[in-house]
Amino acid sequence: MDVTQTQSTMKPIYTYEQTLASSQKANWRIEDIIGDDKRLGFTQHLMPESFARVEELSFLTSAEKLKLNQIRGFDYLCSFGLVEEFILPFVLDHARPQLQGDDYRVRAFLAFAAEEAKHIHLFKKFREEFEAGFGTECLFIGPPSAIAEAILAHDPLGVAIAILHIEWMTQRHYIDSIKDAKEIDPQFASLLKHHWMEEAQHAKLDTLMVESMAEGRSEAELEKALDEYLEIGGFLDTGLRQQAEFNLENLQRSTGRILTEDERDEFIIKQHQALRYTFLGSGMTHPNFLATLERLSPSLRQRIEEVAPVFC
Repeated sequence: MDVTQTQSTMKPIYTYEQTLASSQKANWRIEDIIGDDKRLGFTQHLMPESFARVEELSFLTSAEKLKLNQIRGFDYLCSFGLVEEFILPFVLDHARPQLQGDDYRVRAFLAFAAEEAKHIHLFKKFREEFEAGFGTECLFIGPPSAIAEAILAHDPLGVAIAILHIEWMTQRHYIDSIKDAKEIDPQFASLLKHHWMEEAQHAKLDTLMVESMAEGRSEAELEKALDEYLEIGGFLDTGLRQQAEFNLENLQRSTGRILTEDERDEFIIKQHQALRYTFLGSGMTHPNFLATLERLSPSLRQRIEEVAPVFC
């Protein structure tokens, strides 16, 4: 099969006009979500157990598991603040050459960029709220600008695939895990709900962007772009391993308990895997993400399905 011909005749599954209309309906203000009497609480979990995986650490007390779950909420806030830092300039760079032509496309991508800027502000506000209420300082990997620079140095199609991964991942973080969870702090659940409301439209736009950028590429070029996506994943995975170590330090500082060497080893292994699933595996295995890869080339989906179990 001629891949170039396949790409040029691929029929989009979304439209810019429909996506823009949905985005306008979903629009919300940061002031509606946080501030005044809308405060994070610290008596409940912030993350669902499917992502936090604190119950696996049998040597921790219930109080320590709650602290660790909340620390995982902190690294979640920081992680999305970080990824939005490279998503925003990438979307703007993609939109800039296309300011002429399809008016719906231009407006949709400019709205996409504006909402990503809003999300940066949103996660920053929640991080400030966490730091004010948690009681001890928590460490996080960075700086975001250096991480963004490293990611944006990759093939643009590889970056676009990584962004698509992130956007479908947010659906799992809300709909599949938190939507009906009663033990999650309502304010944190509201954050995830409202974030997904807009990312649902971004996922559609990025699907269009990925397919547009893939058009005309040979099979070898598509495989190379997937290599770049996997390199980005490997780079992020190294950061997640460091974050597991930071979270150990964060836990010890917040509880005053120093773990034994064996406990520390188990903590790092299991919490690194929990972070992997939260930010890598949950996106790589999302059916809509895999479906887009298959539309580009079935071999791309096959490669990801072979790799993904390592991150789950």
